[in-house]
Amino acid sequence: MPQPAECATMRRTSRATPPLPYGPAKGAAWRARWFHIIFGHDDAPGRLFDVVLIVAILSSILITVLDSVADLHDRFAQLLYVLEWVFTVTFTLEYAMRIAVVDKPRAYVRSFFGLVDLLAVLPTYLSLLLVGSPYLLVVRALRILRIFRVLKMTRYVDESNLLWSTLVRSRHKILIFVSTILTLVLIFGALMYLIEGPNNGFSSIPKSMYWAIVTMTTVGFGDITPHTTLGQMLTSVIMLVGYSIIAVPTGIFAAELAAGMRDARRRIICVSCQLHDHEADARFCRRCGTTLEHGAD
Repeated sequence: MPQPAECATMRRTSRATPPLPYGPAKGAAWRARWFHIIFGHDDAPGRLFDVVLIVAILSSILITVLDSVADLHDRFAQLLYVLEWVFTVTFTLEYAMRIAVVDKPRAYVRSFFGLVDLLAVLPTYLSLLLVGSPYLLVVRALRILRIFRVLKMTRYVDESNLLWSTLVRSRHKILIFVSTILTLVLIFGALMYLIEGPNNGFSSIPKSMYWAIVTMTTVGFGDITPHTTLGQMLTSVIMLVGYSIIAVPTGIFAAELAAGMRDARRRIICVSCQLHDHEADARFCRRCGTTLEHGAD
């Protein structure tokens, strides 16, 4: 029967390496070892791999941003080009290693992070196939797509799981809220089209809906403004409605986030006295002083 310390170690390991739809490849020890280095974060080699990869991601994003500055592109075009290919080859090798060390390559390739890793290298290779002036705009778009490499870093942020689960739990409430807003935009847009008409800039219902969105969100570009008294009164109502609903999605998300944090607190249980409901960053039990094993449930 496992001892409490062994159980705590198992729980800590399961937290460090979240459940994945794939596991280490069988048949070669090096593949299993590299699986834990690449996908795990609970030992020194794994953490070092994560740090190096994060630095590479940030550096590649910086290169993409600098390459979009015309003056820097003209002066350092060759250097930026070489550096971009260095990062592309690096991420390609990383992507190939991830496929090589998992037991279900298709599951990894089809996963969210598998697609993100593919998109991190695909634009650079596609730019080689699109040569010539008619495709310059497409090539430029592909170069900008490299900025999405920042998504590769989300797997290293522990709190991202809490934020994502909060969005999932509140998706129905947010969907209802967005549906209500779209309904109000349609109604107000149609009313303003009827009241103001094309002579005052409200040439169609879609354009009036654009004005309603701009007004309701309190942005107020001023490119379309009502001229009639009735239209100005309706505009005032839309502004007040906009101010009143700004806090709604924030309140929904904050309530779900607080619930998720309470659940996280309840999962921190002392292995000695079984007391739960500790603070998320607590290191010792507030009753018996035993070192807490975060992730114990």
